[in-house]
Amino acid sequence: MSKLLPLKSYDDFLGIIAQFLQLRDIPMDIREEFLKFFESKKHERVASAPLVPDDATLLFNNAGMVPFKPIFTGEVPVPHNPRAASCQTCVRAGGKHNDLENVGHTARHHTFFEMLGNFSFGDYFKAEAIDYAWEFVTEVVKLDKSILWVTVHESDDEAFELWQKHVAKDRIVRLGDKDNFWQMGDTGPCGPCSEIFVDQGAEHFNGPEDYMGGDGDRFLEIWNLVFMQYERTKVGDEIVQKSLPKPSIDTGMGLERITAIKEGVKSNYDSSLFMPIIRHVEKLIGKEYIYATGASYRVIADHIRTATFLLAQGTNFSNEGRGYVLRRILRRAVRHGYLLGFREPFMFKLVDTLVSIMGGEYDYLSSKAAAVKEQIELEEARFFRTIESGIELFNAELANTKEIFSGEVAFKLYDTFGFPLDLTEDMLKDKNLTIDTAKFDALMSEQRTRAKAAWKGSGDEAVHGDFKELLEKFGENTFVGYEFTAASGEVLALLNSEFKHVESLACEDEGWVLLDKTPFYAESGGQCGDMGELAGFAKVEDTKKFFGLNLSKIKALKEIKVGDIVESVVDTSRAEIAKHHSATHLLHAVLFDVLGEHISQAGSLVEPDRLRFDFSHPKAMSQEEIMEVERRVNAQIFRAIASNTQVMDIESAKKSGAKAQFGEKYGDEVRVVSFGDASVEFCGGTHVKNTSDIGMFIITKESGVSAGVRRIEAICSAAAYEFVSAQRSLIRDVQAELKNLDMMAGIARLKSNIKELKEELVAAQNAVKVEINVENINGVSVVIEELTSGDIKEKIDELKNQHESLCAILFQVKDDKVLIAAGVKGSSVKAGDWIKVVAPVLGGGGGGRPDFAQAGGKDASKLPEAKVAAREFITKALA
Repeated sequence: MSKLLPLKSYDDFLGIIAQFLQLRDIPMDIREEFLKFFESKKHERVASAPLVPDDATLLFNNAGMVPFKPIFTGEVPVPHNPRAASCQTCVRAGGKHNDLENVGHTARHHTFFEMLGNFSFGDYFKAEAIDYAWEFVTEVVKLDKSILWVTVHESDDEAFELWQKHVAKDRIVRLGDKDNFWQMGDTGPCGPCSEIFVDQGAEHFNGPEDYMGGDGDRFLEIWNLVFMQYERTKVGDEIVQKSLPKPSIDTGMGLERITAIKEGVKSNYDSSLFMPIIRHVEKLIGKEYIYATGASYRVIADHIRTATFLLAQGTNFSNEGRGYVLRRILRRAVRHGYLLGFREPFMFKLVDTLVSIMGGEYDYLSSKAAAVKEQIELEEARFFRTIESGIELFNAELANTKEIFSGEVAFKLYDTFGFPLDLTEDMLKDKNLTIDTAKFDALMSEQRTRAKAAWKGSGDEAVHGDFKELLEKFGENTFVGYEFTAASGEVLALLNSEFKHVESLACEDEGWVLLDKTPFYAESGGQCGDMGELAGFAKVEDTKKFFGLNLSKIKALKEIKVGDIVESVVDTSRAEIAKHHSATHLLHAVLFDVLGEHISQAGSLVEPDRLRFDFSHPKAMSQEEIMEVERRVNAQIFRAIASNTQVMDIESAKKSGAKAQFGEKYGDEVRVVSFGDASVEFCGGTHVKNTSDIGMFIITKESGVSAGVRRIEAICSAAAYEFVSAQRSLIRDVQAELKNLDMMAGIARLKSNIKELKEELVAAQNAVKVEINVENINGVSVVIEELTSGDIKEKIDELKNQHESLCAILFQVKDDKVLIAAGVKGSSVKAGDWIKVVAPVLGGGGGGRPDFAQAGGKDASKLPEAKVAAREFITKALA
């Protein structure tokens, strides 16, 4: 063992620690190193924005610059510090940017990834951006300079010269617009870009596209530096490009790629970000992961990241929008699990492994893990049942296949039942059958075209206007609504309905007003925006926030001008909103106590006459649970607990045990609203001074929103009184109809009367019972009859009890329509097949099980023909 040398400085100590970590083979935390590096370059560290963006044109945040887009486009002013750095979580699995189908089959495609980026908003430009990038990759990450290459735009002589400070001229490649020019759209900021590449070695990649600028994997792009130096505007029918007075920088480097390069592996999936998940899948299924045949493992490892982050951030499974994309991602992973051999939920078991990898950076993953696992397990279980239905369709088509399996059925298996094409191909391998892939590809192309045409963004309305001008001139206005519901203030600015600045609004005009101080609460955190009036000037119809500006939507009662002094009065509905909002807090706390600590808020809505609260829970609440929750909330109301509001720093607020909601934007200081020991939450909304002000709380409905998410709808105060009043009126009406003040006794008497009438009806029907004609065809009893009364399904059951082997089909005409029921016992004939032949004759359709099927027909005049068709089918089937 070498002799230990004395430490002469703190740097020596750090050096020893660094060597120790390298010996221990602990991966570098590149995310943290990147953010620390740019903080040293005077950049503001910006936390990752939610995956669901403020940008209404996007389904998800799909790039690091998205949260900064309003700054780059000039919609809002440049922040105090014009330099920023972030590690932004991104999803590309829907809309224009969609990597879903490539995931698992390439070394670097992901639906979820982290984008490292540094940004300059009109501050530094090309020279500094290039120097910073080179310093980070060579001095911090310590990549070998000899494997680094650079591209620049073919016209960018400046960047070409600047790079020669670091890289030999023969390793700087000029490329055209396709590779090295970036633009946000047809108009807006744009400019050339420069990319840093890593040569992964000819010994590993030597295909025809493995050259610098080719589509092969030998030269891997790791960092894109965008030089926003131009702006394109539309003048008439032409696009005009001009230089920006203050050009900006937008860079992006995929954390997964740089981590793989640093760790010396050729695929992102072989890095420390993915391998623990892949090893867990390997352990669960009991099969070794081999890269060449392991696409399914990689799909699962990628998709559990996407599903977990989206669920933890509040996106839920659904059949539309973001929730549908989430459902497709999870189901795609389950399909690949099925391909590996899983036959029951397994994805939820991977969540804890993911949390162990990423929970340190994203602490909400840990707090939401239990709820996320429940939601995933429920969705998996539901889909595994769907897969079994797909297997039935597969087997039915297989019976009719001689050489080539139907491409149409293969597509239906993919589109309806979620079978990937490779799953269907794998199931056909041992049968030596192939698929009509041409037909499958054609149908897939049609579907993609329809999906692209149908996708219109998030579904929200994109808002653009003169907000930057207002922010630069006035800054954010002051909200005084916590203390006052009326205030005198100055009209700082007016916007028309298109959010363009105007000096005045005429009588009956609609627009938006910016007041220097406003008592109107802007829609946020589930609470609706305030209404009210600008006394004598305008009616306030709504209040919203735009880039931090509190703006009220108004309809002018007379001309209103910039500079007018107005008296702002909040509508009395504010008091009812506050009551419902405070009731929501009490409900949240009670659900936590009654149902368990897995409860996590998944959404809310607070209005003057109702509240809605979505929460994670694996099953419907029982009636007893609903009643207990309602009882406990009312008990807290009746305790008359005073509210307490404190403004504290965010870390102190977290330590206090206050519940926070992901996606809400909290500053360094937060508002914490508490009701004694009953509830403590982060909240910027308006509340009652005492729980007794709420009056009364009534749950009106409990329902499911999606797998693992339940919804409670409730009312309180005036709305609760109206509800109770309506119920009392209904009770009086029912008593009058029953002619009995004791409603239960009246209902019991009615039920007894109904029972007697049913018995009399059955006796009457039996008295005129039609004689059923039973034939014998090859030892099977066959019935083809029309019944004028009675229950044909019950008659089928009765006939089955009377015969060992039976094929029966019964018809009954009701209101010009025909009911059909078929039953089979002790025969290979399938009732569903029989129905499918007969029902179309009557202009109808139906189906069912092999032993029982039913259908309806629209044309009673065709009944004789239907009987003939029924007889022909059964005679042939039993021959």
